[in-house]
Amino acid sequence: MKQILFYLLPALFSLFSCSNVNIPEEPKEKSPEVIYYIFTRSFYDSDGDRQGDLKGIQQKLDYLQDLGVTSILTTPLCFSSYYHNYFPVDLRKIDPEYGTKEDFENLIKEIHKRGMKFYLDMEPQYITDEHIWYKLSRNAKPTWYDSSFFSSTAFPLLSYDGQQHRIFMVNLHNPRVSRYIYDVFRSLVDPDGDGFFNDGVDGFRIDHMMDNLDHLGLDTNLFTGFWRPLFLELRKMNPELKIIAEQANWLSLGKEYFENADVDMVFAFRLRFAIVSFDRKQIMVNVDSALANTPQGKQQIVFLENHDLDRIPTIVGSETGKLKVAATLNMFFPGTPMIYYGQELGMRGRKLHVASDGDIIPCREAFEWYNDYEHPGMAIWYKNTGPWWDSTFLRKNDKISLEEERNDSSSLWNFYRTLISLRKKFPALSSGSYSSYPCDQDQVFVFKRRKNQEEVLVAVNLSDSVRCLYLNGKLSRMFLNRSRYILGSDQCTLERMRGDTMKIVFQPFATVAISQP
Repeated sequence: MKQILFYLLPALFSLFSCSNVNIPEEPKEKSPEVIYYIFTRSFYDSDGDRQGDLKGIQQKLDYLQDLGVTSILTTPLCFSSYYHNYFPVDLRKIDPEYGTKEDFENLIKEIHKRGMKFYLDMEPQYITDEHIWYKLSRNAKPTWYDSSFFSSTAFPLLSYDGQQHRIFMVNLHNPRVSRYIYDVFRSLVDPDGDGFFNDGVDGFRIDHMMDNLDHLGLDTNLFTGFWRPLFLELRKMNPELKIIAEQANWLSLGKEYFENADVDMVFAFRLRFAIVSFDRKQIMVNVDSALANTPQGKQQIVFLENHDLDRIPTIVGSETGKLKVAATLNMFFPGTPMIYYGQELGMRGRKLHVASDGDIIPCREAFEWYNDYEHPGMAIWYKNTGPWWDSTFLRKNDKISLEEERNDSSSLWNFYRTLISLRKKFPALSSGSYSSYPCDQDQVFVFKRRKNQEEVLVAVNLSDSVRCLYLNGKLSRMFLNRSRYILGSDQCTLERMRGDTMKIVFQPFATVAISQP
């Protein structure tokens, strides 16, 4: 392949002068957090009914710790008319296909015994026509239930199993409704009310969070009138509680969520789209803008996949090297990294164009524990239920399963383990300042993380071709010191040119990291 050579001005690459945006160091954290996002129904089946469940998650905590994650986030667990458990029928009731309240509390206690955290996804803004409020509002005699939701907002949603229900927007400013929701959240933070939180969640993800819900002018001023008071009340119970907001507008940088609703974390959607583009300029602009709009003490969640998006390999291809580049940015960029279950294996998934909530099942398929998707434990709850199964991405002998990847040192799974381990070992990668290096070449991205006297230089080749850098000064000396390579020492070669100039040749989709004490 043709080599593309480019030159970087020495002045730009002095470690003391390079930067387009220099972000102050983040405050010291107790431990570097890595969130693992689980679609519960598809994770692990503990009892042979093909449904992922709470005991299944508990049985796989050893796996999650071996991977290196510190926190678990699950999709909603409440009883719902729908397989994904959004649009609840009963916020207080655990979906019986997942288990019992006791199973839930046992899972939380075991997670905490291991020094891990648990976050729960919640969406109390909606109910379905199976909810008790709706049913009681149908009585001839007027009751407060008539004003617990907005009947004019009804919209139908067809489930993958052929059932159709109507969904209504909840009246969050109704005092009885807000008190009920507050009570539900409090009971999840401290289930037995004893002031100890070993059996309660460590935080919440708020799905589809908006100030003016669905722009209808009915549930308005929610940030300051509903959400912020709720979060304040919960933090009085547990000051360590964390709130994650999913911006309804994926182009939002989250500033209004931080300032008006006082959430702790938002999702770096723009950065995710930039990473997937593999366009260096887009990546540079979006990481800088995300950081510039994040107040001190708050966090952007850096992610590649979630339950609403096509999986990365179906967007950029399944070339392992390319997936490793994306993983490196996911783990080494400033912020809190999140892994969507199966992402570490390179699982595939693309939404279908069908008129039901089954359209996105391909992005929520069973975690591939085994080479054979019929193996006990595989949560293939959607088998033979529609086109999402007919076009399943699960394949035997495709090298995409934990069984096939665990003992392969070059696998994507082992690479994720390495990245997470490095992020924990080098504080600069988890909480250090960030600086990027501008250059004329669009295919190699170089940035630095720094904390106190520790520096880690990261370079990735965003292309499938060999790329070259010509460097001198301190930066070239960092590349020259092979003993300081913590990642990818076999993915670049060096050639001394005139004076102290070095030619650095990066292999296709190279990922290199070098530490400097």
